[in-house]
Amino acid sequence: MAVNLVNVEQVSKVYGTRALLDGVSLGVSEGDRIGVVGRNGDGKTTLIRMLAKLEEADTGRVTHNGGLRLGVLTQHDSLDPQATIRHEVIGDLADHEWAGSAKIRDVLTGLFGGLALPGFEHGLDTVIAPLSGGERRRIALAKLLIAEQDLIVLDEPTNHLDVEGISWLAGHLRTRRSALVCVTHDRWFLDQVCTRMWDVQRGTVHEYEGGYSDYVFARAERERIAATEESKRQNLMRKELAWLRRGAPARTSKPRYRIEAANELIADVPPPRDTSELMKFANARLGKTVFDLEDVTVQAGPKTLLTHLTWQLGPGDRIGLVGVNGAGKTSLLRALAEAARTQGDVQPAAGKVVVGKTVKLAYLSQEVAELSPALRVLEAVQQVRDRVDLGKGREMTAGQLCEQFGFSKEKQWTPVGDLSGGERRRLQILRLLMDEPNVLFLDEPTNDLDIETLTQLEDLLDGWPGSMIVISHDRFFIERTTDRVMALLGDRSLRMLPRGIDEYLERRQRMEEAATPASAHASAAPKAAPADGVSSQVARAAKKELKKVERQLDKVSTRETELHAQIAAHATDFEKVAELDAELRELVTARDELEMRWLELAEDA
Repeated sequence: MAVNLVNVEQVSKVYGTRALLDGVSLGVSEGDRIGVVGRNGDGKTTLIRMLAKLEEADTGRVTHNGGLRLGVLTQHDSLDPQATIRHEVIGDLADHEWAGSAKIRDVLTGLFGGLALPGFEHGLDTVIAPLSGGERRRIALAKLLIAEQDLIVLDEPTNHLDVEGISWLAGHLRTRRSALVCVTHDRWFLDQVCTRMWDVQRGTVHEYEGGYSDYVFARAERERIAATEESKRQNLMRKELAWLRRGAPARTSKPRYRIEAANELIADVPPPRDTSELMKFANARLGKTVFDLEDVTVQAGPKTLLTHLTWQLGPGDRIGLVGVNGAGKTSLLRALAEAARTQGDVQPAAGKVVVGKTVKLAYLSQEVAELSPALRVLEAVQQVRDRVDLGKGREMTAGQLCEQFGFSKEKQWTPVGDLSGGERRRLQILRLLMDEPNVLFLDEPTNDLDIETLTQLEDLLDGWPGSMIVISHDRFFIERTTDRVMALLGDRSLRMLPRGIDEYLERRQRMEEAATPASAHASAAPKAAPADGVSSQVARAAKKELKKVERQLDKVSTRETELHAQIAAHATDFEKVAELDAELRELVTARDELEMRWLELAEDA
């Protein structure tokens, strides 16, 4: 029988006139891996702070098992700014002691990319004071994971980690014996790590078995039976449920909670996006050209990030952009945005960017745009316009869109200066969408947003007709809102990934494995020039053909989209539909062959 580690008994907490938690009773046992979700401001962080005895409850009590070894990652670290990374993370261990520990090596490699801490000027001997908040947070996480704990409490552990870091952390936590309580909005991470969920809502905490997918199924079923939630929230939940069941049914290996009931819930729910309909509308809004890049070089200051980039963003394309930090994801978007702003007058360091004449770009950067703090939320949105056309006959007022994004009628009159970071992020996205763009660049749009707001944003983007590029470390958001994944792997090129982020992680792992022995045995094999010359020649040829195959795949993808639109347009002409369908089947076969060839060439390149 599992030992009980923490008991929370009839705990209540009031801030001002609002009860964040009201008579909550919970327990954490050995082996539990619990994910905590809920809207921003509903008390998630307050709950785990009281659980860790970092904050006192107004009523009730929290008891810890005797001798409990507890590790806590809060949103504000307690690192000594004058200390070095070595002192905070490794302590007094001699080099041969910590280097001989598989656990320490794994943590340092997983969070920092190597034992020498590449990216930090003096490696382990770097002083903490001048480091950024993200770097300090990774150091605090490394310090916690290296220690032996019975229970780990994490508040937004995936913040400031890239896709690889998040994947590593999920695998690491799955193999630890420590119990875990974790607050995060990263739904992929919750699905990979957690076996139970706590949903904090209106002062109470609802418990669910399983990860995030299981939680969505169970909550949708509970709300269907109770029939107490407003219809808007039910519809959003059912739509996400449909996505989970149809788009990615094998996210976890655990048996589903009430699968039959879940399937009944989504029986009449359409797919998240009608791709052919959106593509037809996007073509009407954008024409044939959106962004055409010809032999482009992208630089950030003196550093060259991308070279000889030839690529096309077409009407209706929805691209997820992933890559190693510093590879040029944000710089690429900025270069395209600058070309769009000046209608092609400002060009990259080399090459040419052609911008469609009808392009109306909205660019959500990582920095939250500053607004007058005295301005009310509704006024800030109405500054852009009073009504917005969402396509297919859908129109919303500024007030209606505010409500869809979680700003109630009362909240719409809150001064901007009183909003939280997440609320300001929501307002920034709102203002962008109110301007009726036909091209969206979203750079880390999920920062500071809770899961419910993310679901609402995804729902809105489902029916948004236009071209879109999304940079995000949130796998779930990328898979949910985009149709193709492109990657910057740090070799100054942009690559298409037919199998998405899974393929990106595999390729990054192979690159690291190839680099490690190369550096280890560099001195042992200095006379490999002939073989190296041959492999370089093969690699160059592979890269050249790779670009050719990528252009062919882009053409096939464009023609596929056109055929789907034509089939929809000639739905009553059975002879024409049969002719188009035959061409579509040939195209699908050709695409499969091209993708296989692409994978073969990628290995050589």
